[in-house]
Amino acid sequence: MNVSLHLKHLKHLVVAALGLTAAAGALAQSTIKIGEVNSYKAQPAFLEPYRRGWELAQEEINAAGGLLGKKVEIISRDDNGNPGDSVRVAEELVTREQVSLLFGGFLSNTGLALTDYAKQRKIFFLAAEPLTDKIVWQNGNQYTYRLRPSTYMLVASLVNEAAKLKKKRWALVYPNYEYGQSAIATFKKLMQERQPDIEFVAEQAPPLGKIDAGSVTQALADAKPDAIFNALFGADLGKFVREGNTRGLFEGREVVSLLTGEPEYLDPLKNEAPVNWIVTGYPWYAIDTPEHKKFVDAYRKKFNDYPRNGSLVGYVALMSIATGIKAAGSVESDKLAAAFSGLKVATPSGPIVYRSQDHQSTLGAHVGRTALKDGRGIMVNFSYVDGASVQLPDAEVKKLRAAN
Repeated sequence: MNVSLHLKHLKHLVVAALGLTAAAGALAQSTIKIGEVNSYKAQPAFLEPYRRGWELAQEEINAAGGLLGKKVEIISRDDNGNPGDSVRVAEELVTREQVSLLFGGFLSNTGLALTDYAKQRKIFFLAAEPLTDKIVWQNGNQYTYRLRPSTYMLVASLVNEAAKLKKKRWALVYPNYEYGQSAIATFKKLMQERQPDIEFVAEQAPPLGKIDAGSVTQALADAKPDAIFNALFGADLGKFVREGNTRGLFEGREVVSLLTGEPEYLDPLKNEAPVNWIVTGYPWYAIDTPEHKKFVDAYRKKFNDYPRNGSLVGYVALMSIATGIKAAGSVESDKLAAAFSGLKVATPSGPIVYRSQDHQSTLGAHVGRTALKDGRGIMVNFSYVDGASVQLPDAEVKKLRAAN
């Protein structure tokens, strides 16, 4: 090839490359890219319905014209339930995929890792599911907001009912990581304030996902408690319930239990589901408000399945982001973070607000008793506890966030 032909060939290559770059740029500009990070492989019971929730929201948003004149594109990554992987895939989403913001998280430890990442990279992050209080308190930062009620809020919702039982001797069981430890610390503190003569006679803290249900159940039974406070969830909860039923642990005892009324954890137990426990949960089948019925109908039509609590969380998370982007008129993290402060969002559970004090939403929880119906566990005699009613005083929140 002579020099002129070679130069001509290079010119064509450069033009072609520029054309591809321009095309890629145009494509990127035609959508709003949102990154999502979660532990789908590690926690499928909750997170598959959660994924469906945000997929429904994405479909509705795009059908209505998208945001800021652009379609919404969600790029999701699995973090294997590992904090290190959470940060790695978040960085991949930001640098390689060039997403404008992040949402997601399930476990408390991965949620905290993403919270710190958002602070360091100055990128907006909506923690959809992680319950740890630290996300909005000690580790809270300008760029992180949280949707689901915190551990403190959920425990406080249950304490109102637990205190009415007037039981003196309590046994405690929880997964031995941040969420479980925080749940127990809050339960002890709030119950001691309400009932100074309370005694905690046994405490079992198995590793997350590795419960020896037989020994845990026997240790609790040996302590002869009047009541049990449980913070186990997922497969650990199922093993605990089955072993407790077999050994008669729950007979004649009150049980107060975080998360157990969520279909993700109640449904797999079928006719072995616990009866008459006081729980937080999501009785989707009995919430008859117009906005909730609309959500359930749309979900069932799209997926031919009923929603779980994860479905609601995923849906509201993306709808919150859409509301925030509209309010900010931008996907820039600083503008979005400012818009979320005091942001009011319409949800299937009613309107919520993202508090300016701590970036926590006022989404609440249903509290009721468990029962069996048609061979499966349900919630009965439940009421909705508004998240705004179970918050720490502003002065305490300010102290907890002072370092950040």
